[in-house]
Amino acid sequence: MIGRGAAVGLAVLAGGLVALQAPVNSLLGKRIGSLQAATASFVVGTIALVAATAIAGGGVRLGGLRGAPWYVFIGGLLGAVYVTSALVAVRSLGAGGLTAAVIAGQLGLSLVIDRLGLLGVAKQPLTVPRVVGVVLLAAGVYLVVRK
Repeated sequence: MIGRGAAVGLAVLAGGLVALQAPVNSLLGKRIGSLQAATASFVVGTIALVAATAIAGGGVRLGGLRGAPWYVFIGGLLGAVYVTSALVAVRSLGAGGLTAAVIAGQLGLSLVIDRLGLLGVAKQPLTVPRVVGVVLLAAGVYLVVRK
């Protein structure tokens, strides 16, 4: 486990990389098609993860999958929907508009997940400051995507 500061730094780095992902995939999509570009993105990512697993020496252990609830397997599907949607939407919204809209969607649903304690997440109250934060973020999306 890493410390809170390192976790924030890692998340900021990941967010920056996500900002690059949609424009890069969109360029590929213009050459080969949107679904084909999303597929290529996942193939490259899968190869990278297999290589990282091999280098780390952890091996692939799938025994824990038995008896797992069905919904733990949809992460890849959710990622595929995101990648495909993002590589298409970035063409109209730009990288900033796409990122703003994605973050608004993430934060909005995250508050629901927190409030209900879904998927093993500890319950968090839905407070006025949290709702105001989402409203302000929605206003920010509007300002970023308007022409």
